[in-house]
Amino acid sequence: MRALRFHAAKDLRLDDISEPKQPGPGQVLVRNRFVGICGTDLHEYSYGPIFIPKEPHPFTGACGPQVLGHEFGGVVEAVGEGVTSVAVGDRVSIQPLVMPRSGDYFADRGLFHLSTQLALVGLSWDGGGMAEAAMVNEYNVQKIPDEMTDEEAALVEPTAVAVYACDRGGVTAGNSVLVTGAGPIGMLTLLAARAAGAAQLFVSDLNDARLELARSVLPDVITINPKRDNVGDVVRAQTEGQVGCDVAIECVGNEHALKACVDAVRKQGVVVQTGLHPHENPIDWFQVTFRDLEVKGSWAYPTHYWPRVIRLIASGLLPATKIVTKRITLGTAVKEGFDVLLDPAGTHLKILIDLSK
Repeated sequence: MRALRFHAAKDLRLDDISEPKQPGPGQVLVRNRFVGICGTDLHEYSYGPIFIPKEPHPFTGACGPQVLGHEFGGVVEAVGEGVTSVAVGDRVSIQPLVMPRSGDYFADRGLFHLSTQLALVGLSWDGGGMAEAAMVNEYNVQKIPDEMTDEEAALVEPTAVAVYACDRGGVTAGNSVLVTGAGPIGMLTLLAARAAGAAQLFVSDLNDARLELARSVLPDVITINPKRDNVGDVVRAQTEGQVGCDVAIECVGNEHALKACVDAVRKQGVVVQTGLHPHENPIDWFQVTFRDLEVKGSWAYPTHYWPRVIRLIASGLLPATKIVTKRITLGTAVKEGFDVLLDPAGTHLKILIDLSK
């Protein structure tokens, strides 16, 4: 079967690899339908291996070359012994986190996403979404309802990141929320904040095309380009009492964006760090203390979020497909997907690969 595999930085190859074998106990074979290109995939392509193991992963044994893709869904083609939650023919979304189910401090407490032996389908697993099929564990699949599309199934994973970020920030009805970064996760975070009841939304980005897209998705969002305006000043000028927003969520992994979040929140506001920083970045900890701020990390998502996020998308409360700007084929994924998304002046946001073509 065809699979897009990472061999080294700037070396993605469309390889012909063996089809997955008949699933063993607790396993599910999925015929993949759509897969999204994630920012993590882009980082691996540009600078990797980062999360892709150089040596066999301590839990899964996986190492390169690695089939990419952890944002995907498909149709169940076969199930192994003991599988009861899905059947052949079911359409599913993939929850890609792989870890020990017991005997791990965090797994024993239901915090599977914090396991010290965590692996990901599409990064440190034998297979991924950028192939015609993938073998996964039963706990990695969640059946989707009839009203949900195959494209939406591939958007559950990044949407779960956004929903968890809003949960970490305690976003609730009536809140004012700043999101720094109008990329796919930033846009989904805006949609998740609105679904949670946020009444006033701000988004900052250096790319005017992305800010324009944000306004097309959420016409009332207040857009800020830090090249022209001070983010904190704009937020304070637009919020009650000119004190700043209730919650600021950093979705870039950038020092200046994080500092903007700290500056823009009100006293006793919450800053959530979602973007992955490539190195240490300083913030003004005097201001954190003096203004009684909360600063929280937000790593991935609890694995039990899948049914909830599926309901949000399928019901229309969180219209995730609004961030999709292009659909391509596996054969053109590097040139028309990865390279396009790495253009800093680009106009595309989320690109989906249609594996049926």
